[in-house]
This record gives sequence, structure tokens and C-alpha cells, in this order.
Amino acid sequence: MKLIEVPRVKSISKKDFVRQFLKPQLPVIIEEFDDNWAAHQKWNLDYMKQMAGDKIVPLYDDRPVHHDDGFNEPHAEMKMSEYIDLLKREPTKYRIFLWNVLKEVPALQNDFSFPDFGIRLLKGVPMLFFGGKDSHTFMHYDIDFANIFHFHFEGEKECILFPQSQTKYLYKVPHSIITHESIDFSNPDYDKWPALKNAEGYKSTLKHGDVLYMPEGYWHYMKYKTPGFSMSLRALARNPFNFAHAAYNIFFMRHFDVVMRKLRGQAWIDSKNHRAIEQTHRILM
Repeated sequence: MKLIEVPRVKSISKKDFVRQFLKPQLPVIIEEFDDNWAAHQKWNLDYMKQMAGDKIVPLYDDRPVHHDDGFNEPHAEMKMSEYIDLLKREPTKYRIFLWNVLKEVPALQNDFSFPDFGIRLLKGVPMLFFGGKDSHTFMHYDIDFANIFHFHFEGEKECILFPQSQTKYLYKVPHSIITHESIDFSNPDYDKWPALKNAEGYKSTLKHGDVLYMPEGYWHYMKYKTPGFSMSLRALARNPFNFAHAAYNIFFMRHFDVVMRKLRGQAWIDSKNHRAIEQTHRILM
């Protein structure tokens, strides 16, 4: 894969962010974002255990999608205190995915505010993501094509990004928002996945305090190098085509996929994975 480092800035004004990154839809990492957030000093795994230890949290791992799985259905559950103890004790594939701060622990809202990046952020869905050492997400894009501001806390996390223009090289699974699950994007097998050699994207490692801006519909793969967590704030897609694509995903695609899983079972999943390979390899002919 042809990966360059995500551009980094120490800090940036709203005007410059809009001109240099939001309008051209380019990713960037802001290293010293400061909006008087108490979270920058307070948020670590111990603090989350203190604030949310009794909450039952949904857990996800890297098992392949099965036809019985619901959309974003968790693979396990446990108390946050037990999960954080697990993160500290040993490597685990379990991750917390899309955990709503306001819904689950409203008091955490006191530790941050919604910054003005020149785009209106959705204030009802600040989401937390946790992971253990070597756990990872599948390469995917967000179903709503949102503009995402990913604030990282504690630990280090490897990120690989691609714009939608590179979808043809990524082995996208039809009727889904993921690529073929067998691909290890941190160490791809180019003999098996030759189209990936043509993909042009970005890479970076996030550390505490970094803010990663991911433009609308950007593919992203995240791998935790150490236990840690992040929070995403999001804004609706501004590009009319992307907004329409988001509406299609939310109101038709995901429901169609659920129906087909019920009708055809695992054969539907297997056929989609086969088509991901077949369709991608056509471009190499």
C-alpha cells in the first residue's frame, strides 16, 4: 500500500482548518488541541473505571461476521471495571465500540465541551472506543459518512486511512461498510490481496492528546498498540452525494442486508466475501 503520514499541526485556527482540511476533505492530526478540557488531565483508564465501573459495556472482537449477527451486535458484555482490569492485565481482542458518553455516564460531559471547528457537531452522540493491546477494527467507513473528530486518550493506536476514491482497491464487501475481513491491514499479504498494492492512503500513530480529523466516508483501520481509548465527535456529511449515500446506507442497505441474512443464512455472507474478491480483481485484468 502507498501510505503517507497524516499531516500534523501543533494547533490551528478555525479559519485555517476549514480552508486547508475541511473544504478539501483532507485528514489532519491536531497535536495540541486545547479547549479548556478537564478531560485532557483527568481521562485515563483508572478514571473511567472510577466513573463508569458499574456500567455493563458491550464488547466486540475480530471474529468474522456471521449471518446470525445483528447490525453492530456485541459479542460479549461485562462491567466496565472488569473490562479495564482485563485491559491492564493481559492482551485482549475485546473492544468497546460506539459507547455513548451522554447516555451512559452523563457526568463525563462536565469534562469536555463541543469545539468550534467551523462545522456543526452533533451533540447527542459523543462516542467512546476502547481496546486492548493488538486488538483492531476491520477496515470500514462510518455508515453515515460523517466528518469525524477522533480525540485519543491514553496509550497508542495505529491508524490507516483511505478516501472513498480508493474503494476499488480495498476488497469492499457488497451491501456493507467493511472490506474483506481476512485482510490484515497492518501487514497485508500482497500475494493474496494484490490490488492493495495500488491503494493510496494515510497512516499515523495516535498518542494522548492527539485529535485526528477524518473526512466524510474515509475508510479507517485502528489497531491498539497499547491499551487505550478515544472519543469521537461527529458532524453530518456536507457533500450532497455523501449525504445521499449515508441515507441509502441507513434506510435501505443495512435493512436489506439483515433480510438477506435471514433468507439465505451464511451463504449470503460467503457470497458477499467471494464477490468482494472477484469484483476487486477485475480491475487488475
